[in-house]
Amino acid sequence: MPAASESSCPAEEINRAIRAFLADRDRPLTTAERRVYEELRARWVDAIRRRSGVAGGSSHGPPR
Repeated sequence: MPAASESSCPAEEINRAIRAFLADRDRPLTTAERRVYEELRARWVDAIRRRSGVAGGSSHGPPR
């Protein structure tokens, strides 16, 4: 996670990590890769909720 003094928020950093992880794929994710993606996405959703102050859900879609 980035330090509080950095300009981008944790959700944006995680989104970039997800995009980099999924970049240039010409095949479906393996089971292990899918687990990594699901963990990154769960962290992203949590960061969005904390940023929005929303306990239940988010109006933002998942990174694609």
